[in-house]
Amino acid sequence: MSLPETVTVPLAALPETRAAAQPDGRAIADDTVTLDNTAFADRVARAAALLVRMGVGAGDVVAVALPNRVELIVTLFAAWRVGAAATPVNPALTTSEMQYQVDDAGAKLVIGEGLDLDATVVEVGALAAEPALHAEPAAVEPGALALLIYTSGTTGKPKGVMLDHANLAAMTEMTRAGLGMSAADHSLLILPLFHVNGIVVGTLTPLLAGGRVTVAGRFSPKTFFGLVERVRPTYFSAVPAIYAMLTSLPEAGSADTASLRLVVCGAAPMPAELIARVERTLGVVLVEGYGLSEGSCASTLNPYDGVRKPGTVGLPLPGQEVRVVDSNGDPVPQGERGEVVIRGANVMRGYLNRPEDTAKTVVDGWLHSGDVGVFDPDGYLRIVDRIKDMIIRGGENIYPKEIETVLYSHDAVLEAAVVGRPDGVLGEVVVAYVALRPEADAGVGELHDLCVERLARYKRPVAIELLETLPKNAVGKIDKPSLRLLAAT
Repeated sequence: MSLPETVTVPLAALPETRAAAQPDGRAIADDTVTLDNTAFADRVARAAALLVRMGVGAGDVVAVALPNRVELIVTLFAAWRVGAAATPVNPALTTSEMQYQVDDAGAKLVIGEGLDLDATVVEVGALAAEPALHAEPAAVEPGALALLIYTSGTTGKPKGVMLDHANLAAMTEMTRAGLGMSAADHSLLILPLFHVNGIVVGTLTPLLAGGRVTVAGRFSPKTFFGLVERVRPTYFSAVPAIYAMLTSLPEAGSADTASLRLVVCGAAPMPAELIARVERTLGVVLVEGYGLSEGSCASTLNPYDGVRKPGTVGLPLPGQEVRVVDSNGDPVPQGERGEVVIRGANVMRGYLNRPEDTAKTVVDGWLHSGDVGVFDPDGYLRIVDRIKDMIIRGGENIYPKEIETVLYSHDAVLEAAVVGRPDGVLGEVVVAYVALRPEADAGVGELHDLCVERLARYKRPVAIELLETLPKNAVGKIDKPSLRLLAAT
């Protein structure tokens, strides 16, 4: 379908704009519901009417605590239609964790299912039961709050990242251009919708480009390739752990993936060996990007049309400035390591009700990522590691990603993570945790030999422990705080 000036269509008006352009065009679907553009606009109008009846208006926040399903997307657009913002809540959180986010966000109400919260809770089934609201969508200023995305909270209480409508407009246009997205694209959404990648890359960008979205309610490696063959998506976005699982499946090499134009990887740097394995096994182009929730999702991308450099996270997206700086905030020479900082229309308004944290993170308009990076001579960025993940052994700085890359080069390794273990003499020593591919029989000694061959002595793990699987956080990243606790015991 063709939308007029697609990327400038306000989010609040998008469902109606799509319905007017192509009433019976396909919009969104999940495991049980399929909506064309007319039905999508109607569902959003009904949900908006419910919000208005419940007293929600401009400047309010609506929380939605649902697993991936059509109603979650409908709620986002309904909130925007009445001038409110939305905060997606991970449905796997405990009641107390949910309560914290609802309270911190100041949510007017919560859309969910069977929730026991000290808040106004509306059952999800009510969204479609209300008579449709036929009033014009609210006129929303670009600087109005659109999304509150909560950080994972690994360094304290989760913080609400404030993204406004201008942030989302800029990010979706950058993503659309970077991935060459058009009305022909069909997103298979497998990442959680409480995360900015699932919302921006998996949902908003294809809808704004005139394409469509199929929501996978729950990612399952066992059924994934059958789902791809059935719904015929043109792309999906995932994290390295998912790609590692998929390429280890016996059916990976024979699955029908011909509909896929590309696949996208984000959330954590992906080993070059795994990128090559994905492209070889699935017969598809893998585009790796890098970004933060505080930057609305992505800041660099290995170009879909152009030179892709595995082992890097690509070039800065047009409209963004990306630098590598020293501790004083001054740019370092090309080839030297420093902190990655970002400036552009995609940078968040700040953390909700946390001016001190905001001031530390956004300095003179530059978003400080907390990531160590280095630019190569062609301007491609390589992420070395998180600053907080760096291991200091006897005064030597050690970057876990370098050791993980060596471990990933072994064909038997499915996942690898390196952390520091407290040491009374050296301060910290290196410990590695590895999960092997199914049927692999590599031993710890073999992995130690690989490290001896490729790493200086001070970088080598003092211990390599084999686990059946590595712990993950809610977004699918390897949970290093849990591994640090394990290493310290």
